[in-house]
Amino acid sequence: LLSFLPEKNNLAGVRHILLVLSGKGGVGKSTISTELALSLRHSGKKVGILDVDLCGPSIPRMFRVQDNDVHQCDSGWVPVFVDQDKSISLMSIGFLLEKPDDAVVWRGPKKNALIKQFVGDVAWGDLDFLIVDTPPGTSDEHISTVEALRPYKPLGAILVTTPQAVSVGDVRRELTFCKKTGLQVLGIVENMSGFVCPHCSECTNIFSKGGGEELAKHAGVPFLGCVPLDPQLSQSLEEGRDFIQEFPKSSAFPALAHIAQQILDVTSQRSS
Repeated sequence: LLSFLPEKNNLAGVRHILLVLSGKGGVGKSTISTELALSLRHSGKKVGILDVDLCGPSIPRMFRVQDNDVHQCDSGWVPVFVDQDKSISLMSIGFLLEKPDDAVVWRGPKKNALIKQFVGDVAWGDLDFLIVDTPPGTSDEHISTVEALRPYKPLGAILVTTPQAVSVGDVRRELTFCKKTGLQVLGIVENMSGFVCPHCSECTNIFSKGGGEELAKHAGVPFLGCVPLDPQLSQSLEEGRDFIQEFPKSSAFPALAHIAQQILDVTSQRSS
């Protein structure tokens, strides 16, 4: 084993690590992380999600496993599996809180210690992808996450924005963060990009349009696509259902499938 890796390397069986980032809160990082995991699962991949949003852990709820507990094994924490096939596994502080409504009122050092523990002490087993869902911003948690993952050579980051200029401006700072920390940007996703009426199929650009694509062009990074606002997508996340399986005719489905396909294309190019 390489000298800079810990003796017990729980990420040894993980082929690709992806970070989902944004400079702004409320743009749908957890939504994109969840739907990307489901899309990759439907492509026959084994996926893990590491939820490092310590103050707002929403991933367990999106998979309807928020009442599950985390158990210990010889090599650390056993992640929570969302299905019997164990094709998607999760780790989140949400599983460690005594009460679901408990606030995490921690200073930086304690958060950083937990992130290091999440990276080193979860027994993921063999995974094709580990998706890391992050909090908003470019704070302590992000630096700790990138530093803890650096020895394992992450594949790169997906940046999520909404179309309006205020959000795009914050995501521009995230691009600078990626450059400073040496993290490759795999592409930008514009989420909440228009609302397609379920009755007449007309698209209304509630938050303006095109900011994410413009930013990608300006920064010279790939644009992965626009995901429209879709009540079926919101409903499936609220109820912990598999949107990819249940709503193939929805307007958001082709956008999410296209994003996942581009990630699969990148990994196959790297492998060849």
